[in-house]
Formats: sequence, C-alpha cells, structure tokens
Amino acid sequence: MMRAEINHRVVGSFLILVCVSLCALAQTPQPTAATDSRERPRTGAITGRVVNDSGQPLPNVAVYVRSPGARGAGQVAASNREGFFKLTGLEPLSYEVIATLPGYTSKPRESASGTPPQYRIGDSVTLVLVKGGVIAGTVTRPNGDPVVGIAVRVRMIRDYDDRPVTNPGATLERTTDDRGVYRIYGLPAGTYIVVADGTNDNSGTGVNAFAGEVPTYAPSTNRETAAEITVRAGEEASNVDIRYRGERGRTISGIVSGLSADQRFSVVLHSVVTREQEWTVFSQEGSREFVFEGIPDGDYYVIAISYLKDGERGMSNSRVLNVRGDLAGLELSPLPLASISGRVLFEDSKAPECTDKRRPVFSETFVSAWHRDTPAARKQAPLVWSMGVPVSANEQGNLTLRTLAPSDYYFAVRFSAKDWYVQSITFARPPAQVDATRTWTTVKAGDRLSGLTVTLAQGGASLYGQVALGEGEVLPDKLVVYLVPVEREKSEDVLRYFAVAVTPDGKITLNNVAPGRYWVLAQSGSDDAQSPLNRVRVPDATEKRVSLRRAAEAAKNEIELKPCQHITGFRLPL
Repeated sequence: MMRAEINHRVVGSFLILVCVSLCALAQTPQPTAATDSRERPRTGAITGRVVNDSGQPLPNVAVYVRSPGARGAGQVAASNREGFFKLTGLEPLSYEVIATLPGYTSKPRESASGTPPQYRIGDSVTLVLVKGGVIAGTVTRPNGDPVVGIAVRVRMIRDYDDRPVTNPGATLERTTDDRGVYRIYGLPAGTYIVVADGTNDNSGTGVNAFAGEVPTYAPSTNRETAAEITVRAGEEASNVDIRYRGERGRTISGIVSGLSADQRFSVVLHSVVTREQEWTVFSQEGSREFVFEGIPDGDYYVIAISYLKDGERGMSNSRVLNVRGDLAGLELSPLPLASISGRVLFEDSKAPECTDKRRPVFSETFVSAWHRDTPAARKQAPLVWSMGVPVSANEQGNLTLRTLAPSDYYFAVRFSAKDWYVQSITFARPPAQVDATRTWTTVKAGDRLSGLTVTLAQGGASLYGQVALGEGEVLPDKLVVYLVPVEREKSEDVLRYFAVAVTPDGKITLNNVAPGRYWVLAQSGSDDAQSPLNRVRVPDATEKRVSLRRAAEAAKNEIELKPCQHITGFRLPL
C-alpha cells in the first residue's frame, strides 16, 4: 500500500520559488528575433550586473537565462566581486534572466501585468535583489515540550499587492531543531500561512513518528482558521509559534482501476473550502491501492491521474468526499485525456512601415487552451483546471495541446514579436472553418482533435501612455483600459478588443494591437483571477463587448493605429 505524502515537499531552494512565480506571471507578448536564418546574428551574450536595493554590488549570485520556448534549465553564470556577470553562446532569441541568492528575492515588478521582462543578445541587464522576509517561531506540544524534527511549511496566499496566489508550488519548508525552533528566510513580500506537518518522513530512517497526525496551523488550528502572517522585504515576523495538537486524522483508502500493468498513477486530495492541493499519494510497483492518513475532517475533491510512457495521461472524474470518519473501498478509474493539434501561420504585410521588422519565432509562439468558467465547472477539483499547459510550435509551425480534460475551451496566444498581432484563430469543422474566438471548442475524454489554425499577421501596433488625472482626482483601484473597434464591421471581431490593467502609477501599455481605429475607454476592473483581456475575449462575453462599445462610443476618445506604429506619450482623461 501507499502512504500519503504532502505534495508541497521541501522546495528548499529559493530558485524554485522564483522560477515558479516568474513562469506563473508570464502572460503577455514581448519582442523577438527574425525566423530567417540569413537575418540572424551569430550567437552572442547577455551581460549585466546584480545589485541590492541600495545599488551596491552583490557577488556570487547565480544568474540563469532561459528562452521561454526552450526545454531544460538554461544557462547559468555567477556574478563577480563587482556584481557583473556574462552569459555567452546564446542564440538570437528572447530570454528571461533570473538572479538567485540565499536570503534574497527579486524586487517586485511595477508592471500591472506582472510580465517578466525579456532580453536579447547584446543587452545589458541590471538585476535588483532585495533582502527577503523571515518567518520564525517554535513548535511545542500542549505541555510546552519542543517538537523536534517536524517539518514547518509556509505558503503564500496573497502577494505583495494583496492579490490571491493559487500556485501550490509557492512554498518553503524547514525542520525544527532540538529546541523546536524553525526559521524560514528569503521570503518574497506577501501574506502567508504556516503549518507544522509531519506527513513527510524527514528522519531518513523510514520511521515517521508523526505519521497519521493532522497538520497544525499557526497558532494551533486547522487550515480554515489559520493565522495570516504579513511579511515585508527585509523584515522578520518572529514568535510565529505553533502549539502542535498531535491529533490522529482520518484514513482514506481505495484502488485505481482500469490501468495496464506498467501504468503509474497518483491520487490527489483538494480542500473544497480553500481549493488548495493538500495531499498526494503515488503508486507503488505492482499495487493499485492507495491510502491517505492523517486527514482532518472536512470536504475534499479526490481525483486520480494515470501516466503513460509516451507522456500521455488519464484522469478520473472529480469526486467530493465528505470526511467525518475513515473511508474505505473507493474506486477511481482514469479516462484518457484529450489533445488538439494544429499549426501557426505567419502572414507578412506589404505596408512600407513594416519593412525589415523582425518576424516571430515559432519556438516563442505559445498557444493555450482555457477552460470555460461556469458554476458547474468550478465544482470540479482545481487540478482539472491545470491540465494542459501552453505549447510552443515546432520549427514547421505545428503544435499539439495535450492532457486536456473534458471541457469547453477557447484559445489564447502568447508570442514574442512587437510588430505582429493575432489575426485569426480558426478550427476546421467540415465543411467550413469555424471562428474559434466566437465558438467554444468542446472536448470529450480521449478526443484527438485536429485543424486548429492560429494566424499571426505583421503590422501590429503599440500604445504607451498615462491616465491623466485632473486636480483632486485619484486613480481608482483595479482600473482597466480597453480598446474597442470604431468600425461597425469590426464590432463582432473578438480579436479587435484589447484590455490591460493600469499600473498603480497610471501607466498604460498595450502591445500587438491590430491596426485600425479604436475608442479608448477606462473602467473599473474585476477582483477575479481572469486577466482583463481574457474576460473580454471569451466567446460568451458578447454582452460585455456590446456594453464596452456603448460606453466607448459615448466617451468618444478615438485613436487610429497604423501598421507597425508605436505611439508613446498618449494621455487618457480619467
């Protein structure tokens, strides 16, 4: 049988936390190189310097560079005594550059989109690291004795800007010493919860004294009522003590059926209340059984994932367990996940303004399939929503979106080419091509769909500016700027609607805009997790687009963007 182990293992390295955060934030396009090898320069270098928030050099910092479309860890260099570094032998692509040093964290970006900047060979970069925050305290039993050798984990639940964080990988863990003391450092600014959890065996002996015991959250409670700890850069939150309850939890057991002899699997529990991934068990060779121990009373989603040698996966239907005692005899049967294949096309412009502009690179062009967000869909395990990741096209422009759960989907495109825009997204549905921006694509278990075509056209424009405040005016929270097509014949073209969150200091940045006439409109945004662009572009946002068009037409802030035009200094009255 298998024993439960927490999915959030000792991340142990600040690098993992930073990399996960940066990947979760990469949502908008950046410039890129030409695909024509005759236009590409030879391999080159990215150089730079790592400093602290006072501008002083930081030596011995690990600096990593990685192209968004590349596989693997990328290249690494170390900063010297003056903080300088050099990464050589780089292909002419776009790169993310990440610096890591124990006890430090990256300075938060001011961009409202949170998009990590990208760099090209020949660029010189200044990376600023700030002292991370610290959470420290002791873990004791009710009689005051120290709890020695138990794992204490911190999990960020809101970031420095008080935005919810749903990424379960954003955790750090330490083990208490002989005094029951723990100290976790290098934390980005934000709000955290802290838990003492002995599910993982950190003794190295194979004997776990805490097995089967319910995790205890600071100060001495369950997850739902856990204390929230605010951490600021360079500051220490001390005396975050935990009175460990040591209560026995429930046992949940069952089998995973319908698998071949060589198939591996995992079973995951999510809390229905917090929607966090709490526990994962992994298959043991020759067994189809699974066991969770130390589970608190509560309501949980349970789901099984099967793994095949070719990278394909299966997934069982999401079930809800009402845990008020031990549960046995569960049976979970994974069904094959689906895939969608297609291609990316590039369409050049004849406009003289676009001559000699860099073309996109297939490896830096990503397509994502996004679930339809409905009340019924939200009743599934959160893991369902994470199946399927953005996929880049190969050298011929072909791509395949894999591990898609049964759902309705629309498609989002992220690419690196400043002077290009998304012209169309279609799906072959004989006898015609269907506009996939206006119709949901329905996927069933095991489907192998083909015929998706994403066309990028040259001529993309950009708009950079500022919300202009009058005397006594204050910038509203969560302000969003929209571009709405003026031409009536474009009013139903979903890809002609653009949206971006305004930064706290009122800056506006809109990239990869199709040329044409637009009304510019500012409105208050939403508190949900969807980006403003996604909210306005989903197929069933017709009413939203009609409402925006009415408001924009009334406001009469019109602008014309020509092919490959990049307007700076634009001012939008509030």
